[in-house]
Amino acid sequence: MALLKRLAEQNRPGLAFTLDGQPATGLLGDTLLTAVLTNAEYLRGSDFSAEPRAGFCMMGACQDCWVRLGDGRRVRACSTLLEAGQVISRDPGRQP
Repeated sequence: MALLKRLAEQNRPGLAFTLDGQPATGLLGDTLLTAVLTNAEYLRGSDFSAEPRAGFCMMGACQDCWVRLGDGRRVRACSTLLEAGQVISRDPGRQP
């Protein structure tokens, strides 16, 4: 189940991407944060407890929305635009 439900702007072109090895779709102009949270219940696990996190400041000022791209780069999901074919991996956080 997704954390976010898209209510508007549903007529933008769709973009296929991969989230943790599974096919997913977003829309042209989505940030990675929006794309992930319209496909999943959380963005990443907490660094301290693995509790689910969904981002914090939503403007690139904090360190709460890091995800990893298929090429190994870590990027902020709130300020990185989704591209077709992107491979995104979420950090599960610190496992107890």
